[in-house]
Amino acid sequence: MPTFQVTQLRLAKGLIDFGVGQPDPALLPLTALRQAATHRLAKDDPSLLAYGAEQGNEYFRIALAEFLTKNYGTPVEPGELFVTPGVSQGLDLVCTLFSQPGDTILVEEPTYFLALRIFADHQLKVIGLPTDDQGLIIEALEEKLAEVKPAFLYTIPTFHNPAAVTLPASRRQQLVQLSQQHGFLIVADEVYHLLAFSGRPPAPLSRYVETGTVLSLGSFSKILAPGLRLGWIQAGPMIVDRLVHSGLLDSGGGLNPFTSAIVRSVIELGLQQEHLKQLKVVYQQRASTLARLLRQHLAEAASFREPSGGFFIWLDLHDGIDAAALLPLARQHKVSFQPGVSFSSSQGLGNYARLCFAYYDSPQLEEGVNRLARALSEYL
Repeated sequence: MPTFQVTQLRLAKGLIDFGVGQPDPALLPLTALRQAATHRLAKDDPSLLAYGAEQGNEYFRIALAEFLTKNYGTPVEPGELFVTPGVSQGLDLVCTLFSQPGDTILVEEPTYFLALRIFADHQLKVIGLPTDDQGLIIEALEEKLAEVKPAFLYTIPTFHNPAAVTLPASRRQQLVQLSQQHGFLIVADEVYHLLAFSGRPPAPLSRYVETGTVLSLGSFSKILAPGLRLGWIQAGPMIVDRLVHSGLLDSGGGLNPFTSAIVRSVIELGLQQEHLKQLKVVYQQRASTLARLLRQHLAEAASFREPSGGFFIWLDLHDGIDAAALLPLARQHKVSFQPGVSFSSSQGLGNYARLCFAYYDSPQLEEGVNRLARALSEYL
């Protein structure tokens, strides 16, 4: 397993690290959360300090369902929602309940590199499926399903991490049909779905949860604050029931009842909608800035698709440039990134690199690209 991972928030002094896949600390809504906490604690309700309901507080799930319905453009019911401490923990619970060591699962090539770590913890056999500029290639999935019976398929359908592509509605429908025909679960990581810079992407895969073969992972880490460790799973009744009656919930009760109570106020006071609107503006500006700088300084050495949402640009390095080999030299120039091999289930994608535009403002993005250009020039 590749080891090119970023330790959370432990950046070397002076380093501009495009590998950091998280929000800029300056964008974290401390004032809004202070207001929400004051609002919620003023209710004088001690129940938010007790063990929570296994599925998650009902009032919070009602507020979350209303927020998602408005922003997804498709109905979400409170009964479909199960509260988690974030996507990583939700994915780990899904692996525990819906797979066994040695099972085969399918992922996109590339895929989220830390999800590969979770799958390795559960001793799952991971098979990568090819993608194009519209995401997962459905014909390749059909061919693979003739050979294997996966426990589930893990997909990032909207503003993909790292590839920044979005699966069109027609492919989403085909994917769901195949899951029903072949009896496998779709685990859709939809954490970037709400971060469209303009308009709306295709309806999330969560709209298909009534089929019983789709499970959607969501999180406040990308739209509010990662330190909250709060997310959700949206699924049909049989899957929700299995989650609720897991040993983890039997032992500890509902997950993050206190945090979800505060975030309920964030939603009900309109602060989440306001913050999301601000994030879209800022991230669109930063994505546009990074894309412009890359075209200006790296046009001969790399190509990419400009993102329309999410956090990332997926850089295709030309002329046999190996991103992992470039990385030590880049760090000498005080710039870093995530090499493509980290996102491969088969140690491929050596000529790719993932760059995040969410963490840095425009002057830092410019300085980072200048440093990367100098490193590339030296490498070549």
